[in-house]
Amino acid sequence: MSAWETVKDNWRVVLLVFMLVLSTVFLFAPAFDSTANAAAAQENPTNLKYGLQLSGGTRIRAPLVGVTAEGVQFGNQSTAEVERAVAAELPNADSADVIARRTAGSATGTVELVADNATQQRLANALDAAGFEYETVRDGVTEATREQTVAVLRSKINAAGLSGGTVQTVETISNEHFVLIEVPNQDRSEVVDIVNSRGTVQIAAYHRVTRNNTTRYVNTTVITQEDFQTVGTAQQGGQGTGPHVPVSIKPSEAERVQRLFVQTGVAGQGGTDCSYRQSPQSTEPCILVIRDGNVVSSFGMNPSLAQSMHNDEWAQDPQFILVTGSFERAQAVSIDLRAGALPAALALDEGTTSSISAAQGENFKRDSLIIGLLAVLTVAGVVFARYSRPQVAAPMVVTALSEVVILLGFAAFIQYPLDLSVIAGFIAVIGTGVDDLVIIADEVMAEGAVNSRRVFESRFRKAFWVIGAAAATTIVAMSPLAFLSLGDLQGFAIFTILGVLVGVLVTRPAYGDILRALLTDR
Repeated sequence: MSAWETVKDNWRVVLLVFMLVLSTVFLFAPAFDSTANAAAAQENPTNLKYGLQLSGGTRIRAPLVGVTAEGVQFGNQSTAEVERAVAAELPNADSADVIARRTAGSATGTVELVADNATQQRLANALDAAGFEYETVRDGVTEATREQTVAVLRSKINAAGLSGGTVQTVETISNEHFVLIEVPNQDRSEVVDIVNSRGTVQIAAYHRVTRNNTTRYVNTTVITQEDFQTVGTAQQGGQGTGPHVPVSIKPSEAERVQRLFVQTGVAGQGGTDCSYRQSPQSTEPCILVIRDGNVVSSFGMNPSLAQSMHNDEWAQDPQFILVTGSFERAQAVSIDLRAGALPAALALDEGTTSSISAAQGENFKRDSLIIGLLAVLTVAGVVFARYSRPQVAAPMVVTALSEVVILLGFAAFIQYPLDLSVIAGFIAVIGTGVDDLVIIADEVMAEGAVNSRRVFESRFRKAFWVIGAAAATTIVAMSPLAFLSLGDLQGFAIFTILGVLVGVLVTRPAYGDILRALLTDR
């Protein structure tokens, strides 16, 4: 038999070898570890990505604050008009706490109240007072709000430099929706500080006004988050400035911003000296940085910047800095401005938060490796004890282990984070894989020696029908766990199904070819 005929006759073995080589490349080739630097590569010789349980970090699982009215009759009013009208009927709320969404091609839509004290009754009362008819009011927010929240949280985590963080929505069997945040190698307090606030930032002018012979101080909103063109990273300060964030304003908004600063007196002749913190009722006009309704910092305007606004020059190059008083506040403001405000806050008190230290993660990783090796040695020992012929047992063990290598390569290629549930899936794959290989070996040798290739293939097909039916049953049983967002069970189900598919399509047929070559002479 020629070499080509040999390869053609054993193409399943060739496919198995190819997949093993490809998986090895995915596991160890630097080109497939796009996020690793030199230091990380020395610590982790493979391209595998580890989840919180094996690397340490923080996991937050919480619903979003809010209630939703469905089937709201908008009439001819825009969503912005609806938001303002409903917010006007809610004490201590503004239009940012109300989200109106019109259903495409319809005069109806949804209205969400996402304030911290949102209840069905409050929203229903506000809609009634504003004159809007509606069908039902329920707890929770809309899918669009959940998706927008996830996108903003991802931006916040990336802007904060927390590499490897993931944000996704999960749904329970009872149709409850949660936002799941996982950030490796970060403690709980840092992650909570980033995701716990909605991150609404605005710049206001704090100044005196006289009305009805009464003088008092008011806040005039000058800049909202939508008005920023660029937002720099937090700076420690220098040349007379403290920690700050450099920003620029959109050209379309520059003249309006300039005019408001001049009208409120913030851009006064010779600049302004702000003493808001010490004497808020006797200070010169100030610029206030307000984050989530709280004043983060207050500062005046230097003479050169004020003069450029008076001369209508600043609007040609609308840049300035937001002084924050501390570098931590500068970081928070920078992250919020770059990521955007959350449409709804997380209800952390209704969710769960867990944190695993890096040392504990290393212990889990070591224990998982030990358990995996014990599983392999146990399976190998049982197989060699069951069969006295090495040509039957040795290929069986090697073939079973090749499934794990292929799955690890796949996990490295898609950068799926390994955790304890995935490791459990690998162990299950080893067990079910060897079970199927035992069925093949027993069926092939059940009636004594295999005299010919035709007899071998007849017996192998009979065994393959049995393991094929078992594989189908496993896939059907695991599919709900793989598609439903059930936390750790999802990873276990996904890799168990993948292991079964690899076994049925690649490794079991390859083992059959190996066994045929070893047991038959013709």
